[in-house]
Amino acid sequence: MAEAADVATAEVIPTPRGAHLEMVGAVLAGEGLERVAEIASDHAGAPVAVVVPRLGVALEGWARFERYVTARLGGGRPERPAEVSSEAPISSGGRELGAVLLLGPGSADAGEYLHMAAIAALTEIAVVEARDETEQNLRGSLVEELLTRSDLDETDLARRAARLGCDLSGGFVGLCANTNGRGPGRLIAALSAELPGVLAQAVAGKVYALLPGPADPARRAATRLGRTAEIGLSSYRSGAADARRALDEAELVLGVTAAGGGPPGAEIGEGTYRLLFRVLASHPDEVRSFYEDTVAPIVRYDDQYASDLVGTLDSYLAHNCNMNATAQAIHAHRHTVGYRLERVKELTALDPLRSEDRERLGLGLKAYRIIAPSLPR
Repeated sequence: MAEAADVATAEVIPTPRGAHLEMVGAVLAGEGLERVAEIASDHAGAPVAVVVPRLGVALEGWARFERYVTARLGGGRPERPAEVSSEAPISSGGRELGAVLLLGPGSADAGEYLHMAAIAALTEIAVVEARDETEQNLRGSLVEELLTRSDLDETDLARRAARLGCDLSGGFVGLCANTNGRGPGRLIAALSAELPGVLAQAVAGKVYALLPGPADPARRAATRLGRTAEIGLSSYRSGAADARRALDEAELVLGVTAAGGGPPGAEIGEGTYRLLFRVLASHPDEVRSFYEDTVAPIVRYDDQYASDLVGTLDSYLAHNCNMNATAQAIHAHRHTVGYRLERVKELTALDPLRSEDRERLGLGLKAYRIIAPSLPR
């Protein structure tokens, strides 16, 4: 009888392995690092904090411990908080991801439980990353569908996007980017960090994304990310039905800017350009036809004879049709400017000296810049 009692007593003695199983069970049950720390505290004889900066702060009281761990992981030498008597690294593949901190003297075998908590924290990291990857795959598949299907229902699209945390009802901007040889995952992660709710996916060597919310934050984020990638943004759109057109427009903007297009000293995404991009995204033949009816003859003439009718016309319009200012800007004689503008009139049947014809020629030049990357070389 005494022997049976001894066996029963042995079964309830806590062990590091038993604690580890309890911690992993808590992680798999979705109780998070807070519960892992509670279990470790129960066995280690002192409070425990489990800190993984990439997962955020599990408890508000751990904020200063996270700052300490983050600074150390970043290569700094921060002063260890006074409460921390011992710590165990949370490492994977030779890279430290966080730390388990013992906040007090603890028991003689506390180190073992810190180690078990560190292993359980790796399980939590794996669970979170798997969940994030699954969600990102769902987000990406929706973007890919937008690019390849024209029959998506607007209501269903908005519902699916909302389920993934992307509210298209409040407006959005489309993005298309070249990563310049860098991994697309880094750009997608940066977008998600800057603009919560982003739907993004790498398709055929480019990153496509819908950035929910006002246009200004999207443009600021694109400016920052544009230091390492070529980025095209669409105009602001207000309904899910425009999602496909926003991505198409962003790709067109990217094509023009990557080819060096755009009016000197101005944003290609503004004003008349933006309207032309919208037309090109939905009715490409109309923009091409307008180009052919206006400046196409002088573009081909320049290509054939190495002349500069396009540049002269562009400068003339940019300098408010002032002959002297144009001549100075292109380093030519005033009579040369006059001769070239006369050739423009002969080739296009549009007179740069008449206001209504100037408007058509100006729009023609803008259309040319937009479609230039797709014209035969």
